[in-house]
Amino acid sequence: MRRADRLFQIIQILRRNRVVTAHRLSEELEVSERTIYRDIRDLMGSGVPIEGEAGVGYLLRGYDLPPLMFTRDEVEALVFGTRVVQSWADPELARAAKRALEKVEAVLPAGKDHLVRETPLFAPGDGYRVAVSIDLSGLRGAVRDSHKVTFSYCDAQGTLTERTVQPLGMAFYGPVWLLVAWCELRQDFRTFRPDRMRDMRILGTTFTKDPERSLKSFLAAVRSATEDHE
Repeated sequence: MRRADRLFQIIQILRRNRVVTAHRLSEELEVSERTIYRDIRDLMGSGVPIEGEAGVGYLLRGYDLPPLMFTRDEVEALVFGTRVVQSWADPELARAAKRALEKVEAVLPAGKDHLVRETPLFAPGDGYRVAVSIDLSGLRGAVRDSHKVTFSYCDAQGTLTERTVQPLGMAFYGPVWLLVAWCELRQDFRTFRPDRMRDMRILGTTFTKDPERSLKSFLAAVRSATEDHE
């Protein structure tokens, strides 16, 4: 978690509770108590009205963030989107979605926070799922950080090949995830189903982003092919 995000989270936790100890904050945010003490000191120094002391606990008085203004449809879109992510994404992304929605709920205008809890749109996760044995959060990280990935891939005909790819993006076509990548074996764009990937390893090797091998180029090629078939 970035420090700016952690400071925001500390404020949100203090807003929801009476007195909170540094120990509880450190457990919830998964950092040391020393880090919490430093963060609290910096927040107080920046004017956030936190009262308390080490060993006793901290209390936030008379402090609020400017309310975010959302329409009912916008709130429902955020809630439903979050529930889809919680049901169908990897656990790490699901937890991130939950935290993001808590931030939205915390800064809604007074009397509007109930809209989040009362949104009657759901995305149950107990439907048909395609089992994935690889680490989806690790794969997302490889996309984000431009790390090459190697894996064994079994295609629809059962043919097994070894691939090393430059991962460019991921897409969800419920209930299947797809990885968009530049395949070094085929020297072309390819999509791979993570449920057919085995023994994935994220390499220490990074790749240089090439405009001709980018996600933007892939999407342009897909649009062009679609238009040609219309």
